[in-house]
Amino acid sequence: MLSCSNNINKTIPTQKFQEESSQMQVLGIIGSPRRGGNTEIIVDKVLAGAEGAGALINKVILNELNIKPCQACNTCYKEGKCKQEDDMVNLFDKMEQARLWILGTPIYWWGPTAQFKIFLDRWYSPKHRTFRGKHVILVIPLGGGHENYARYTVGILTDVLDYLGIELIETLLATGVNRYGAVRKKSNLLEKAKNTGKKAIELLNK
Repeated sequence: MLSCSNNINKTIPTQKFQEESSQMQVLGIIGSPRRGGNTEIIVDKVLAGAEGAGALINKVILNELNIKPCQACNTCYKEGKCKQEDDMVNLFDKMEQARLWILGTPIYWWGPTAQFKIFLDRWYSPKHRTFRGKHVILVIPLGGGHENYARYTVGILTDVLDYLGIELIETLLATGVNRYGAVRKKSNLLEKAKNTGKKAIELLNK
């Protein structure tokens, strides 16, 4: 098992993630462009809870990957793979290996970040057929003081997950956290995030 305190900010190579397959694998995907910001803080807590319950954790930062926008060319369906040779190929592999995903994006103008939307659009690939039966915890911080500001992003993701047969375990909303790291002051939410990760693994191990 990897030490959460020492390794949570590092990604595990795909090969190692495969080799450790005896443990349940959990993948955190950060859609915020700000490293160490509110989204990543909450996702890290969920991952810590999952790791404490015995899971093998991994985390990727979308802003640090080379993921190009979908070109709507349908090459993925015509030829069996995307014509764009970028980091989405490896990320799809990691997503397929993990049983639980922690998907995090802040709210930018009532929607997800550009980084997260590009990533989500690439799910159009036939690779999404391998997603059925996966489980997800959503992490959505927002500067606005009311959950209503997140309604469109929550709606998009809820509908996508339902359409693909992915089970949504929990949605963690953090309102009123416009400033960098402001969520650190919400100790109850951070404790809930950690417990959510722990309980998700316990549930999936039954």
